[in-house]
Amino acid sequence: MQLREVDQTIRDAVFAADRETRQKCSGRILESASELGIYSASIQGLYEAAGKGQYQGITVPAVNIRGMTYEVARAMFRAAAQAKAGAVIFEIARSEIGYTKQKPGEYAACVMAAAIRENYRGPVFLQGDHYQINLKKFQADAGSEMAAVKDLIRESIAAGFYNIDIDASTLVDLEKPTLEEQQDNNCRVTAELTQFIRELEPAGTVISVGGEIGEVGGRNSTVEDLRAFMSGYRRVLSSGMVGISKISVQTGTTHGGVVLPDGTIADVELDFETLGELSRVARGEFGLAGAVQHGASTLPEEAFDHFTRVGAAEVHLATGFQNIIYESPFFPRELMASINTHLLENYAGERGAKDSDGQFLYKTRKKAFGDFKKEIWDLPQESIDAIGKALEDRFLLLFRKLNVVDTMDLVKRFVATS
Repeated sequence: MQLREVDQTIRDAVFAADRETRQKCSGRILESASELGIYSASIQGLYEAAGKGQYQGITVPAVNIRGMTYEVARAMFRAAAQAKAGAVIFEIARSEIGYTKQKPGEYAACVMAAAIRENYRGPVFLQGDHYQINLKKFQADAGSEMAAVKDLIRESIAAGFYNIDIDASTLVDLEKPTLEEQQDNNCRVTAELTQFIRELEPAGTVISVGGEIGEVGGRNSTVEDLRAFMSGYRRVLSSGMVGISKISVQTGTTHGGVVLPDGTIADVELDFETLGELSRVARGEFGLAGAVQHGASTLPEEAFDHFTRVGAAEVHLATGFQNIIYESPFFPRELMASINTHLLENYAGERGAKDSDGQFLYKTRKKAFGDFKKEIWDLPQESIDAIGKALEDRFLLLFRKLNVVDTMDLVKRFVATS
């Protein structure tokens, strides 16, 4: 497949009117990627090495791409090439799959097409982020909610997502008298879904599974929470089965940041010392890669220097890249005005009683990536080029701060080849 042909093929894979054409085009992308030595991979081996102390001082960036997926992934591959960064993750959350209208297969095809277009070769880490249990749905019908998450896991693995983060932290019940009881449902559900993943993983691949002990936006996690969770999780997990490779925690952030009335983001007091202690215990006592920080993309630049210092295994980044797209002077003003009008008219029920227009639009505009998917994909080339360059520069800065520069050889050393 010629490089320029990739642009049209991936567009047809996303927007062709009939499902058969979309599937055929996705298949062509994946086949071409495989022929070029581009393949989906699990980061399990790298994280096992971290748990054994075989490397340190690296925090893997996991980037949620909500819109302009092909172009954002291209920018990420360009930055990775400049930095020789192999330890980077492309991810999408359960909620994002819904509101951005991107199924796992489509997302994987966009990322692989971007890899082809930017002449990348080697493993690509696709991750299902926050495959979360909805508390209300679980309480109403646990079987149906578990089935829905299992269906998504099955679909994701089939699409090449060999890294999956289970989030049953929504089931933690802080009203229970002991930490073990508080974490019990989280332990049981995470163990059940881990086993389900192990039953589906391809031969020769150990999917990297993440767990979570503290819901982002809630109270900060503690070492005692971690120990209670790991004790219960290991007790429930089948004997001899490979468990989770990392643990997501809460240390003071919220997804997207805290929005002020004028639509700007408030300063965040992230507890790096707690993050560091949780990472040390996760590695030292349980052999995990360390703790994972969510909701970090809107932090100031200087904050990112601290993640490697405290030994965080992974940091999840999303809204900051969304902001680069929407707030670019090259994003068409007419389209932004149409998006804002649409959000105000169609999502009014999600508006908080005290939300200003700025707060409401900031918190809701992520949904425009699904509702205006084609319009955003078809931005003028001048806009795509300028936004892509801004994203590339930001990725490169973060890759340097998170110390994933020159990690291609590290990945080759510890990650299984296709």
